[in-house]
Amino acid sequence: MVNFMKKAGVSCLMSMSMLLAGQQSAQAEETIKVGILHSLSGTMAISETTLKDTMLMLIEEQNKKGGLLGKKLEPVVVDPASNWPLFAEKTRELLTKDKVSAIFGCWTSVSRKSVLPVIEELNGILFYPVQYEGEESSKNVFYTGAAPNQQAIPAVDYLMNDIGATRWVLAGTDYVYPRTTNKILEAYLKAKGVAAEDIMINYTPFGHSDWQSIVADIKKFGSAGKKTAVVSTINGDANIPFYKELGNQGVSAEDIPVVAFSVGEEELSGMDTKPLVGHLAAWNYFMSEDTTKNAAFIEKWHAFIKDKKRVTNDPMEAHYIGFNMWVKAVEKAGTTDSDAVQKAMIGIKFPNLTGGLAQMLPNHHLSKPVLIGEIQEDGQFFTVWQTNTLVKGDAWSDFLPESKPIIADWTAPISCGNYNTETKACSGQNY
Repeated sequence: MVNFMKKAGVSCLMSMSMLLAGQQSAQAEETIKVGILHSLSGTMAISETTLKDTMLMLIEEQNKKGGLLGKKLEPVVVDPASNWPLFAEKTRELLTKDKVSAIFGCWTSVSRKSVLPVIEELNGILFYPVQYEGEESSKNVFYTGAAPNQQAIPAVDYLMNDIGATRWVLAGTDYVYPRTTNKILEAYLKAKGVAAEDIMINYTPFGHSDWQSIVADIKKFGSAGKKTAVVSTINGDANIPFYKELGNQGVSAEDIPVVAFSVGEEELSGMDTKPLVGHLAAWNYFMSEDTTKNAAFIEKWHAFIKDKKRVTNDPMEAHYIGFNMWVKAVEKAGTTDSDAVQKAMIGIKFPNLTGGLAQMLPNHHLSKPVLIGEIQEDGQFFTVWQTNTLVKGDAWSDFLPESKPIIADWTAPISCGNYNTETKACSGQNY
C-alpha cells in the first residue's frame, strides 16, 4: 500500500511537471522572438548601441499595432562586445537556445563574416543594416545597407567630378570591409586614369588613437600640387582621434576633403565638429532630409528614447526598412518559417525615409538613393549631391575582373548567390 502511494505520488509529480513544462512551452510559443545582435561595449559600441535602441523602438511600435500573426514580438538582446568570434557564439545561442525567428545585427564586415557560417548552417535570417564591401550574397542574409555602387563609387565620382580631386588617400581600419572596398576603389581609380603614385593606402587597427604621424603623411602627400581627397573607411571610436588630429594639424575641407563611409550623425554627436565643417560623408539617409516620413520617424524616436538631442542615422533607417519588410514578408508567408520568409522577402517594398520605395531585390540587396553631405557645426549634414533615381544594390563589383561575370539571384531558375554568367555555373550556396 505504501509503495502504491509512493508510486502514485511520483506519478502525480511527474504529471504536474509535464503540465508545467507544457504550459511554459505554450507561453514561449505565444511570442515571436527577435534577436538583436549589436555591440553594446567595446570599440563599436559608439555606433551599434543606438541600433539596439532602434530595434527596441520598432518592436514596441509593432506590438502596439497588435504584434505579428496574432502574437507579441519579444526582443532578445545580446552583447557580442566588439568581439568578432563572440558574434558567432551569440548567433548560435539566439537560434538554438532562444529560437529567434530573425536576427537584426552586426556592423563590421568581420562580425558579419563570423556570423555567416552559423546563420547558414542553422538556416536563420540576418538583417545586416550597414554599408559593406559587397562580394557576397547569402540566401540567409538581407543586406539593407549600401553596396559599393550605392556609396563608395558615387562618393569617388563626386570628389573627382565636383571637387576636382586627382590624388587619393584610401584610409581604413584593418579588416575585410576597408580592404575589399579599397581594392574596388583602387581598380576604379586606375580605370579612370589615376596613376599608382597618386594613390596612397593606409590601414590602422580597431581603436587606433595615435594619428599624428599618419595625418602628417596625408598632409605631405597632399602637398604635391594636385587636389587631394581622403576616402575614409575608418570604423568605430578611432574616428574621434582621427578627426581631432585633422583639426590639430589644420587639415581643412578646402585643402584636403575627407569623405567618410562610417561616420554619421551618431559618431559626430561625440565630437567637436567645428574643425570638421565641410568634410563629407556618403550615405543613403541623413537626419536633415526634409520629408514627412523622416519627420515622423524622428518624432517617434525622440518620444521613445526620451531625449530630443539623440540623433538618427543611416543604419537606423536600414533597420527601420528591414524590420518592416520582414513584418510584411511574415504576413505574406503566414509563418515565421525561415525558408518561407526568405522567399517572401524578394519583391517586398517599403518607403525610404528620404523618398521613393525601397525594394528587396533578387540578390537580397535594396534599391536606395545615394546622398553626399557636408558636416555642419551642429553635427548634422547638408546634402550637397544626390542621385536623381534609386540605385539598385550590386552584390558583385563590375570593377574587379574576377567578380564582373558574377551575379546573385535568389529566384528560380538561378537561385544562387554567385552565379557565373560566363560558365553558367553556381560556385557556392544555393537553394
